[in-house]
Amino acid sequence: MYDPMTALSSLFVETYYVVGDSGYDNYKLYNVSRNRGFALVCPVQRYEHTPTTRLEWIEFYESELGQVIYSWRSKSIEPLIEHLKQVFILDPLPIRGYQKTAGLVLLSVLLYQILVYHNLKTKHQQPKAIKHMLCS
Repeated sequence: MYDPMTALSSLFVETYYVVGDSGYDNYKLYNVSRNRGFALVCPVQRYEHTPTTRLEWIEFYESELGQVIYSWRSKSIEPLIEHLKQVFILDPLPIRGYQKTAGLVLLSVLLYQILVYHNLKTKHQQPKAIKHMLCS
């Protein structure tokens, strides 16, 4: 029998919105998100001759619901990124370029998850307190 931490059913939660910063304002990403059944919410740049599909994204982002969803970013992902930077000393990165940095950041996230899981399995009082494990 799996414990709740390893049960696959707990990992499959429906996602309706994914929040990103202005760097994710990309036509391909909007199409991928729409095809996979969720909406990408990020600041959308308006151009002089903006296509109608882009105007829909802008309208949604600027709506009350869009702004509420985008505000979740400051409560969820930003603190996590700041914590990862602090624990793994990722700021400034010693390398440049998306391909190189993506691997380093993903490896850091994986290591973080493994350490949190280890702390849960060993019944550590504060499972997310992993900084001391890395001596950083």
